[in-house]
This record gives sequence, C-alpha cells and structure tokens, in this order.
Amino acid sequence: MPSRILLVEDAATLRETVAYNLRNQGYDVLLAEDGHKAVDIARREQPDLMLLDVMLPGIDGFEVCRILRKETNLPILM
Repeated sequence: MPSRILLVEDAATLRETVAYNLRNQGYDVLLAEDGHKAVDIARREQPDLMLLDVMLPGIDGFEVCRILRKETNLPILM
C-alpha cells in the first residue's frame, strides 16, 4: 500500500502540479485547498505525511499545525 500524503495548497495550479509529481512517484495523494478541509481530511483519512502551505484561506497553516499537533503525531512539512 503506497504512503498517503495530504497536500494542502490553495493555489490550484501548484496543488495539481505537486500532486501529479507525487502520484508519479507512487504516492497516494489527498488534496485540500484550505485549512478547515485540511483538518477534516487529516482527522478522517489519517495520512502518513502532510505537506502544508502556511498562507491559506479560512485558518492558516500555523493554526492547522497547532490543531493537529494536539491530536496526532502526523509528520508535517510546512
């Protein structure tokens, strides 16, 4: 089973480009375009890694990190 990466990026072109390249390397990629969706997906899907943009609509990446850090040890790259 491939590792699952949650990619959180509000810029659609960048999000799709990075997702495309990660999938080509064999990863299962989950996508979120804002902080609220990122938290929901992380809680529900329990990915192996999160690639997290800092500047997001809704709640920013720092707050997403704070929320998830209280609940999980999910590795997060910002």
